[in-house]
Amino acid sequence: MSQAEGSAPSSDGGSPAPAGWTAEEVAADVRAGRRTASAVLDEALSRIGELDGDLRSFVRLFDGARARAEAIDETVAEGRDPGPLAGVPIAIKDNIAVAGEQVTCGSRILESYRSPFHATVIERLLDAGAVLVGHTNMDEFGMGSSCENSAFFPTHNPWDLERVPGGSSGGSAAAVAARLVPLALGSDTGGSVRQPAALCGVTGLKPTYGRVSRYGLVAFGSSLDQIGPLATTVADAGICLEVMAGHDRRDATSSRATVSTMSSSDFTTFDPKGRRVGIVREFVDELPTAIRGNWETGLDTLRAAGFEIVDVRVPSARATVATYYVLATSEASANLARFDGIRYGRRAEANSLATLYSRSRTEGFGAEVKRRILLGTFSLSSGYYDAYYGKATAVAAQLKTELETALESCDVLATPTTPGPAFRIGELVDDPVAMYLSDVFTTVASLTGLPAIAVPSGLSAEGLPLSFQFIGRPFGEAEVLGTGRVLENSVGALRPSMVESRG
Repeated sequence: MSQAEGSAPSSDGGSPAPAGWTAEEVAADVRAGRRTASAVLDEALSRIGELDGDLRSFVRLFDGARARAEAIDETVAEGRDPGPLAGVPIAIKDNIAVAGEQVTCGSRILESYRSPFHATVIERLLDAGAVLVGHTNMDEFGMGSSCENSAFFPTHNPWDLERVPGGSSGGSAAAVAARLVPLALGSDTGGSVRQPAALCGVTGLKPTYGRVSRYGLVAFGSSLDQIGPLATTVADAGICLEVMAGHDRRDATSSRATVSTMSSSDFTTFDPKGRRVGIVREFVDELPTAIRGNWETGLDTLRAAGFEIVDVRVPSARATVATYYVLATSEASANLARFDGIRYGRRAEANSLATLYSRSRTEGFGAEVKRRILLGTFSLSSGYYDAYYGKATAVAAQLKTELETALESCDVLATPTTPGPAFRIGELVDDPVAMYLSDVFTTVASLTGLPAIAVPSGLSAEGLPLSFQFIGRPFGEAEVLGTGRVLENSVGALRPSMVESRG
């Protein structure tokens, strides 16, 4: 039911994947005049029209995409360079502001909101020549691990339409995996770029906290949120990061650190020999059976490439999920207070102010968002603040110290990205604790602000994607990209059976 990129096409029908469909290839062709941005957009829209009725990865397409592609073609015809993402169709998660477009965060409470401005990352993508195709579906306000919590509809995994694509950036992951677009943006608060990337068999990168501006990203957990790319290749993720990264005076948490990722030539000279990959024993001592074989095979691949594999200890690692869900829900409780029917969002009919607040939020928010607001409000309440929020803050600080110590003895840390392949739609929807535990490997990088990448590592016994996660030192994106590329070169790009090679 699945194939490595470049193998013979499957015979079960479906639209063929465009040839040369990585962002790197598309941009090179458009800049050189071998393809037009308009023709590339036509390919993307054709595939969306044919496949997205089943996937439901997009919530809306942008009317301005055609005019944008034509403007890029005019720039090329005039002998000017449109930029490193020239003509590349990119999908945007529905919590990132695009001027003139609805930004709903997968929620009824924002269904009438239209952004008057661009997020900083959108400005930078446009400056680099990208073509914005549309907003992708997501778990409401980023709260979910399956893309089932959208107020509009669930998104389906292109590897198996009865399974989830992961969340909360599930629409972006599914769109890239099905080759509807070469690149998409997601946001990652506790794993919401990396987890869906893993379940859909693509690459997902969470940058160091502060590396990419959050201006124009609707906040979930302000000390955790980062925008990151989902891509068909590690190189594409690096190109997109380099375009988006850099200081932004409109974001007080934005870092002034120099951006250093990797170019194509850097990837070819990246030498694993002498580099160390640290294995966090607390995470891997009792791996689920579904991923243990793939994990061991991946480690053998890294050893064969020249990496030294070493064990490290991070005692607080076992507390990461509990710590994350105290801190993230507390910040969500504060951030979502603004959506009250007065300042922002859906406004219900009511005959008193108190009823207006209550009814607007009751009608506008879904069950998972309400659950997390309640959890966060409880953690911050008088008499419980020190026991929950205060303690979680202390554990997060201890975790950061332990990870920094571990990274003194190795170049990157490695873990699985998820505890198993994609689960079935509806399987965990009534068990929030089990759903939260799908973030067991990803929250550690979020709590500490470290860069992390999810890279496909092969297929499960059911023929579904599995993934490795590499975590680096602060602003060490180049190292995690290089390490990820080594694994990618061994495994190859994965593609579901609905995607076929052309020619």
